[in-house]
Amino acid sequence: MFGADKGNASRLDGKKLHIGIVQARFNQGITDALTKACIEELHALGVQEKNIVHVQVPGALEVPSALQAMAESDKFDALIALGCVIRGETYHFELVCNESAAGVTRVALDYQIPVANAILTTENLPQAVTRQEEKARDAARVAVEMAHLLDELN
Repeated sequence: MFGADKGNASRLDGKKLHIGIVQARFNQGITDALTKACIEELHALGVQEKNIVHVQVPGALEVPSALQAMAESDKFDALIALGCVIRGETYHFELVCNESAAGVTRVALDYQIPVANAILTTENLPQAVTRQEEKARDAARVAVEMAHLLDELN
């Protein structure tokens, strides 16, 4: 198995990594909590504050554009998308969820950079609150682990 000698613990060492975070402001109470938990977890994994760049965009549909600009800069080992889309009464929910997720994935594939997608898509505010901290921490761990994995594979 490729990289079998490298355990998960070493893949969760963020000491030398540069991470970019794009936060959507829409549903800002949730996205601020996502950002706080994500940055706390990055610090716990050893990512230095000076190596974290955090930007905000209006909403989930704008996240992929900022991720693309970060990917093009070639300054980051991994990126993280943070946002929250809560179902409303119209089809707009599906459009925003699908298009933002497709854009995030496209940036990852087009630029061969790990992008952890923590754009919450929930039915209501209580579901978002329940998921905000763990999803953000998961995204931080995914970004660090995948940065190491892609480095190994390349």
